[in-house]
Amino acid sequence: MHASIVQDTKDGAILTVHIQPKASTTECVGIHGNAIKIRVAAPPVDGAANEELIRFLARTLALPLAAVHIESGTSGRHKRVRLRGVTAERVIAHLMQKRPVTE
Repeated sequence: MHASIVQDTKDGAILTVHIQPKASTTECVGIHGNAIKIRVAAPPVDGAANEELIRFLARTLALPLAAVHIESGTSGRHKRVRLRGVTAERVIAHLMQKRPVTE
């Protein structure tokens, strides 16, 4: 379904995200191009936005913090995040709950 956004790997999934730092709340807001758009309530300073993204994904997907790792894009808005112990299907299901899917 969303193969370019999230892909299964042997130990979990790789998720492509587009983040918007300095938002009022941390939330998933839907699809942005070939990524999931997540607003984070942290500034892009000293890794604060990345830490908030990791906390949000771990909490939303019921994963330990150690299972969420930013593979690439740590200094930009477009990131690839490795999620150990979860399937691509579960990632999309949890992140897109009550969100409109627009492609």
